[in-house]
Amino acid sequence: MTWTKRGWMSAALLAAWMAGSTEARAQEAGSIAIEGTVGWAGFVDDATIHHGVYGAGARFHLSPRISVGPEFTYMVGPDADRDVFLLGSLWIDLVSPGAKSPVVPYVAFGGGYMAHRDELGRGPYVWTSEGSFTAGGGARVRVHDRVYVGGDVRLGWELHLRAAGHVGVTWGR
Repeated sequence: MTWTKRGWMSAALLAAWMAGSTEARAQEAGSIAIEGTVGWAGFVDDATIHHGVYGAGARFHLSPRISVGPEFTYMVGPDADRDVFLLGSLWIDLVSPGAKSPVVPYVAFGGGYMAHRDELGRGPYVWTSEGSFTAGGGARVRVHDRVYVGGDVRLGWELHLRAAGHVGVTWGR
């Protein structure tokens, strides 16, 4: 069996496992979550370049365990170093909503656009841009019927490690 066949089989098994819930699907599918994010990121260079992370996003539940949505992240580095990420992301919850656990671990994948601004010598600000992605995991903890807190750790391109906390509010069914 080749690596490609194993990958497709693993993806099919994961999709079948995630589709396993029944009653909770009617309650969760179609709901929306809005999140605010604050954290830290370190970009790889000769030495780590530390950044503050600030962001917002929305998650639209397609099923009880799968949600998609946009993420906007603004990173503040030293001096004039600024980074902006606009990603379309996918979150896969690793436990069923019917499990009634207040802690929901998840994996997250995102892809989109990154713009970087820095000062060129003492001259003008220079903007560059390129495609970007992130991948990682974390957990959400429900603190109220519609409010949760959480955190995640992700690797991304332009190569960086990001650790962030978030607060979210859900609306919907």
